Amino acid sequence: MLVFLGVIALWMVGTYNQLVMLRQSVRESWSAIETELRRRYDLIPNLVETVKGYAGHEKETLEAVIKARNSAAAVSGAPEAQALANNALTGALTKLMALSEAYPQLKANENFNQLQNTLNETETRISQARRFYNANVREMNTAVETFPSVLIAGPMGFKPQTYFGIEDPNAFDPVKISFGGNNTAQEPGGVIKLNSAIEEKR
Repeated sequence: MLVFLGVIALWMVGTYNQLVMLRQSVRESWSAIETELRRRYDLIPNLVETVKGYAGHEKETLEAVIKARNSAAAVSGAPEAQALANNALTGALTKLMALSEAYPQLKANENFNQLQNTLNETETRISQARRFYNANVREMNTAVETFPSVLIAGPMGFKPQTYFGIEDPNAFDPVKISFGGNNTAQEPGGVIKLNSAIEEKR
């Protein structure tokens, strides 16, 4: 009987430790995604400034990008909410990047091309981080929801984690920018104001 109880105790301890390690892996991989997303938010002002130099009258598109950027940067917590916000930002960025086809000088601009390359590189990093995170989530959820580890997971507070889905993510590096004059300014907390049309704090 003592041997049996000992085996059960060892199994419980081993299962608990495994769940803790899986949860930690999920947290660490999620942190990697947030780091790349933060780069994305910090690069966007540079991108908008460069485009504005050649397509300043495309005010609606520029403001849409800044608004989407500020909204996404203000979201924290649940992967679902961040995925939705970043999908909206990706849509706005797609329209911004499409302007290069209508403005040959913009398309030939060295700074714009460098920013575009940085965008593509970070997009790849986010995609890789997302796959790693989702793989950890799958492993965690399998352990939490299957027998016999489910007997330990529930009582000990381990819960299924949420997958992170995002279409064509982008990202970047922090920089202070201005669009010239007093039309645009970087607000405390990383919020960008464009012609005083947008003001959101993250």
